Amino acid sequence: MEKTFENWLVVSDIDGTLNNKLRKLPKRNYNAIKEFTDRGGNFTLASGRLQSSLERNYNRITANQPAIVLNGAGLYDYRKQEMMWRSTIGEKGREFVKYISEEFDEIFKSVDIGVYFDDYVYIVKNGLLSNFTMFADKAKYEIVKSVDDVPQEGWMKVIFWSNPFTIEKLRKVISRLENPDANFMSSSILTLEMLQKDTHKGVGIMKLADMLGIEKSHVAAIGDYYNDWDMLKTVGLPACAGQAPSSIHKICKFEACHCNKGCVADLLEYIMSGKADEDIANGKI
Repeated sequence: MEKTFENWLVVSDIDGTLNNKLRKLPKRNYNAIKEFTDRGGNFTLASGRLQSSLERNYNRITANQPAIVLNGAGLYDYRKQEMMWRSTIGEKGREFVKYISEEFDEIFKSVDIGVYFDDYVYIVKNGLLSNFTMFADKAKYEIVKSVDDVPQEGWMKVIFWSNPFTIEKLRKVISRLENPDANFMSSSILTLEMLQKDTHKGVGIMKLADMLGIEKSHVAAIGDYYNDWDMLKTVGLPACAGQAPSSIHKICKFEACHCNKGCVADLLEYIMSGKADEDIANGKI
């Protein structure tokens, strides 16, 4: 009888992991995901995107579990079309964003700010970078004059956009301020993202694993950049695309090929071959 994989949950990042550098899905990844889910495996995606922006990538593969959206701030079930779980930014975090937008206006006048809700974005200080992101993600958004014009409850993520020099200055200001109960992460040299404290992709993944009754040792995730760091440090089987930075490779227990060659397929084939279970049994994972 063919082995099945109901006891496994595998989660993939999208750009540079599921998709190649041209944001195209390698056929090898599609075929491996289909075989894995046909054999009972649980597969889904983790992304910093809104659920509507993620939906196209989700629907083009045979994902069969809720997706981790907004870098772990929410779990969205596409079959039921509802947010199953969310982690929202508290009062301290909201005050911090207002502080940056108002008190540091002279220093950070070129910083665009986006406040993300379930599937909607309020843009404060909009500019080229925020406009491009909204266009690329096909996001529903509204431009407002002040943080005071943004509803107080329901903030799931905040993005600060600017040039690399200004983003670095913003990091230094954050390091000197009292902790605003927030988790900050970099998704590119042009952005800094903010979530509620102790919220990241790994938290969302383990919430899903708990719902499915899957042990941590059989929860795998694959990514390619620093915004995947917390996710990879949290799961039982962390994996990375071949082109990931060396520091990401160092925290992973499985190193796949370059994303252009189908790195997700590498991970799934490792699991479906039975070698992952052998390595777990032998204490290698």
